[in-house]
Amino acid sequence: MKFRKRKLLSQIINEKSQMVLVEQQTILSKDRLSIHLHDNVKKLESIYADCADIKFRYFLIGNESKAVLIYVDGMSNVEEIDNNLLTPLMRLELEKEPDIHALIENTLTVSNIKEIQTYDDVVSEVSSGNPIILIDHQSKGISAGIPKWEKRSLQEPTTETVVRGPRDGFIETLSTNIVLLRRKIRSPKLKIKSLQIGRYSQTQVVIMYIEGIADQTLIEEVQNRLNRIDIDGILESGYIEEFIKDHPYSPFPLMLDTERPDIAAASLLEGNVVILTDGTPFALIAPTTFYSLLQSPEDYYEGFIIGTLIRWLRYVFLLVALLLPSVYVAILTYHQEMIPTTLLISVAKSREQIPFPALVEALIMEVSFEALREAGIRLPKNIGSAVSIVGALVIGQAAVSAGLVSAPMVMAVAITGIASFLIPRYSASIVLRILRFPIMFLAGTLGLVGIMLALLTIIVHMCTLRSFGVPYLQPLAPIRNSELKDSIIRAPWWSFKKRPHWTDDYNKVRQPNGQQPSPLKGKE
Repeated sequence: MKFRKRKLLSQIINEKSQMVLVEQQTILSKDRLSIHLHDNVKKLESIYADCADIKFRYFLIGNESKAVLIYVDGMSNVEEIDNNLLTPLMRLELEKEPDIHALIENTLTVSNIKEIQTYDDVVSEVSSGNPIILIDHQSKGISAGIPKWEKRSLQEPTTETVVRGPRDGFIETLSTNIVLLRRKIRSPKLKIKSLQIGRYSQTQVVIMYIEGIADQTLIEEVQNRLNRIDIDGILESGYIEEFIKDHPYSPFPLMLDTERPDIAAASLLEGNVVILTDGTPFALIAPTTFYSLLQSPEDYYEGFIIGTLIRWLRYVFLLVALLLPSVYVAILTYHQEMIPTTLLISVAKSREQIPFPALVEALIMEVSFEALREAGIRLPKNIGSAVSIVGALVIGQAAVSAGLVSAPMVMAVAITGIASFLIPRYSASIVLRILRFPIMFLAGTLGLVGIMLALLTIIVHMCTLRSFGVPYLQPLAPIRNSELKDSIIRAPWWSFKKRPHWTDDYNKVRQPNGQQPSPLKGKE
């Protein structure tokens, strides 16, 4: 009884503290700066109490007017502060009290500069690395856009191997990622909308789209879903993806994440919306379909014949990665008549000393293989791949020698693992790994009938999915003939005359007719 009272009391205290916090934030955002510098400094010092990295630098403008410079140590460019802020202001000759507009226009040599009026503006600018100048007898402040912090250099994407194409990848700095896309799409039609999400983290998130190509309804829907997010912090784009996707309980990825700017740029040209989050190298693309998860940029950089053949190979091994262990278990348990006699005798001989049924045997090998794969990911890169490969060989050989599993089962699991590596997207590959286990249970209990039931359930579920209103299995369900040339096959570039249907009824035409190259005829 006492424990329940304590728990109830703690819940009440937490709710009240949360209400007080929200109320304080609301008041803070509405409070305007005082005309007295002392009052402003006193309130900001109370806000930044116990924040050793927040620096308050007091100085005089022209040896007369009191002022204070506020910045975060390590996030602002100190050299720029000295040369373009403090030096011009301290050497200024004043005939009257300094005016904010005059200082911005005539004195300060910073290109990105603006006025601020509230305490919330001060906190937001300081947290972004922009130093703030407050002047006595002025109810406004000055924000100088000169942030500077350590950032990772541009490198090749680590999660998306580049065979042919650009080798630059997104990094954790939002401004750099925007520049990478601006370099590829230089039109002023490329628009950017910025917002902050997270009560404490105040993470900057931007929505990028091409005006005149992206559907306005899609842009507004993305923006509305982002504005509804109310959480204490956003540390990665995965937080946002869970909040805004259409079907949160579906295992299938309903948004495309990528580290490659060329993929994001290509999606923008098709009418998609790209969401960039500060602090993560992964961009989110909406809407997306199941077939886009199985496509690779190299499909478009190589010839269309090569791209089509590789895409077919990918679809075949998609089925192998999903169904091979289940088909093996079902046939070996219920449908032995489907196996040729010679092969059946060989398999029976290899299973002669195995104490487990085929289903348990498959589960042991699959779980072991998935554990080795995850161990290889978590270990340092230098030894991770070696441990996973050597571990699989050693454990597989030891299991066969000990009589725990048969050699054909080891082969089936190994081929399944290799097939899953052909899926370009990790988010799609992991879904196949998850679905493989319930399909195996149905195969071990109902045989091939169980596999067909599982496939029908998966297909029906995928038919009900939407990604920002776009059917997940489009263009096959529903069928759109004009878009089939970029799903099962990869048609030549000159045949892509129209964009996908989510660009609405305007700007559908991507290129004019008559682009097909013709052979050069020699003189007769």
